[in-house]
Amino acid sequence: MSEATLPPLDTESPRLSVEKPGQRYDVQGDIPDPERIDIAMRSFVRDFGAVAATYMESCIHCGMCAEACHFYVQTGDPKYTPIWKIEPFKQAYKREVGPFAPFMRALNLKRKVTVEELEEWQELLYDSCTMCGRCTMICPMGIDIASLVGLARHGMHKAGLVPHELWAVAERAEREGSPLGATAQVFEDRVEWMGDEHDVDMHMNLDEAEVLVTMSSIEIQKYPESMAAVAKVLNHMGLSWTFRTDGYEATNFGLLSGNADWQKDMSMKLIEAAIACKAKILLLPECGHAYSAMRWAGANLYGKPLPFKVRHISEFLGEHVADGSIRVKKGLGTSVTFHDPCQIVRRGGAIEAPRIVLEALGAEIHEMEENRGMNWCCGGGGGVITIHRADALRYKAFQIKMQQVEKTGADMLVTSCSNCRQTFDDGQAHFHWDKTAHSLLEAVADNLIDEES
Repeated sequence: MSEATLPPLDTESPRLSVEKPGQRYDVQGDIPDPERIDIAMRSFVRDFGAVAATYMESCIHCGMCAEACHFYVQTGDPKYTPIWKIEPFKQAYKREVGPFAPFMRALNLKRKVTVEELEEWQELLYDSCTMCGRCTMICPMGIDIASLVGLARHGMHKAGLVPHELWAVAERAEREGSPLGATAQVFEDRVEWMGDEHDVDMHMNLDEAEVLVTMSSIEIQKYPESMAAVAKVLNHMGLSWTFRTDGYEATNFGLLSGNADWQKDMSMKLIEAAIACKAKILLLPECGHAYSAMRWAGANLYGKPLPFKVRHISEFLGEHVADGSIRVKKGLGTSVTFHDPCQIVRRGGAIEAPRIVLEALGAEIHEMEENRGMNWCCGGGGGVITIHRADALRYKAFQIKMQQVEKTGADMLVTSCSNCRQTFDDGQAHFHWDKTAHSLLEAVADNLIDEES
């Protein structure tokens, strides 16, 4: 599909419109409405610290965050302004714990939040926020709006006000070990299958290894070649490594749903598995939120510094391509554009590693106009792709991404996040687009130089 035949993007007025859905919201349990409100607000206030309080007091209502949000830009609807997404929780803060809280309550300057508001805000906190952090980057006051949305989701989960699909996959992950049914037995079977299919040595449940390798459920179920690819790379390097059935699922739907207890449980499985095999490196897969959950929150959940390094696979590849321990041929030989996954690049800082890899592979890199830390989100992160009622809005947001890719004129699209790949695949099918997102890891595995060469 050429740029001329893409659905037109109008970033000027009048803006693209999204048909407003009927009022819908999901609830878990049979908690009375007043209790739901109290639970949500108590949870939110309990999570508050000095930094979050400073954020709440710092907003100058400039509106700059709106133009950084793909959902607002594509609809022009002010309710999608990022800072507005935490308004009920800002109300609770001002009324309950802010410096003028007694006056706010006495004079009713900040009224109590209603359950109707929380029901309405379910869409804003979940359906229309990927927690991509682009709004955080643009805020002149340095407010980390994405982290505040995460705190608000804690309260929503406590109150039983999570979109059903997202709650269901998070609950399944807690109960079965995987949000998509990739149980330990399924994982082990798939590892064996990929080893046979690609004639590569796989290592499972070793008692001791330098590297513990983890995967995401999307890779296990949809992109299983990733398992063979990481095995090829680590075998090429001569490292001792292992998959383990007691700690393999890196996707953390506890984080996405807002259940802090489930988030900790999912992280602790990986931490305990890494400790059990005396790993020096916990290697995370091509998954953005897995990176956020472990790299930046893992030590806090563990309660002390982690006794191993945590590396995203793109960081690992960049480091070892640069030092020569991963030797690749210039096998791509084409123009490539790289989609920067929000949680890995903007939120995580792993910016140049994939570009080092692509250059080593002989790619002619065509950067998107807004790239690296300011790249536009694919629109499917933060659990949004699991929420079916959000599809129409998500497709609107995805059109920004399509336009970005087309403008580069690159022949090949590469990324380092399987959730982004899934969002691209879904968008490709929906719009009958001719661009496919390829894996950075698989590109490396396909172009390794044999020792005999």
